[in-house]
Amino acid sequence: MKVAVLMGGPSGEHEVSLKSGHGVVEALTRRRWPVQPVIIPKACAVDEACETARCALLASGADVAFLALHGPFGEDGTIQSLCEALHLAYTGSTARASRLGIDKAASRKRFAAAGLAVPRWELLDGSAQPVRVTRCAYPLVVKPVSQGSSLGVSIVREEAQLPAAFAEAGRYGPRILIEEFVAGREVTVGVLGDEPLPVVEIRPTHPFFDYTAKYTPGATDYLVPAPLPPDLAASVQAAGLAAHRALGCRHLSRTDLILRPDGVPVVLEVNTIPGLTPTSLLPKAAACVHLGYDELCEQLLLMAAHGMPHAAASR
Repeated sequence: MKVAVLMGGPSGEHEVSLKSGHGVVEALTRRRWPVQPVIIPKACAVDEACETARCALLASGADVAFLALHGPFGEDGTIQSLCEALHLAYTGSTARASRLGIDKAASRKRFAAAGLAVPRWELLDGSAQPVRVTRCAYPLVVKPVSQGSSLGVSIVREEAQLPAAFAEAGRYGPRILIEEFVAGREVTVGVLGDEPLPVVEIRPTHPFFDYTAKYTPGATDYLVPAPLPPDLAASVQAAGLAAHRALGCRHLSRTDLILRPDGVPVVLEVNTIPGLTPTSLLPKAAACVHLGYDELCEQLLLMAAHGMPHAAASR
């Protein structure tokens, strides 16, 4: 079975995606799978990126596409739709679930309908002036609707800071999400197949878990597994799995949450293709249940190849 690992892409997460992709290539190579890396350029339009991917996939003769693309193009259903058009098996969620996952407004509605706690929020047009916030009180979190890795995210503590935050979020698109700032412990739950992995607690040294905190060595402490009582950890895991299911995700996901002081897990968003470097959060959690990085990558490959929702297949 030939495998094409897609990475890079025209998004702000291009460099992070390259790290994930190269990690996957190395892992699958060690497991003796024939692997072809496919790097999608950053400085290109979506149509051009699609054509590059299409030609590379056809030339590779791949039976399965392993998607290590983060952010728009990789997680918004674009590459998934291309794979479906080529009748090519691929890792991760379907195009429909991916479109829901990257759209923070659409996914929030799904979470709320599933009975999950979410922050109070409203959707605004970034081109509208002056900016008017009606549903949320300060402090606020301002973020683009369809981005990952905390790109364009700001914490706003007073009205005077709002225009600058809107301008920053507006760099990534006109639709901007405003949400209440939820105080609590920052946690994340990975799902593999249809099973939640151990909870990871995130403790950044920065004011919040922004792009710098995520990708600067030593800028954040990760507690794996999170130091939580078993019943509370189970509650957080249940929320992560419910969010995964609410969007119709498959194979893998990682849900980011805030654990409030009263013990309620508040769902922020679901990452349908979370970071896949050997030191990323989902592999860290998998290691807690004795699933090494190479085996994790192989299991994701097998789930895609056999059309399975969980890692029950064996080579």
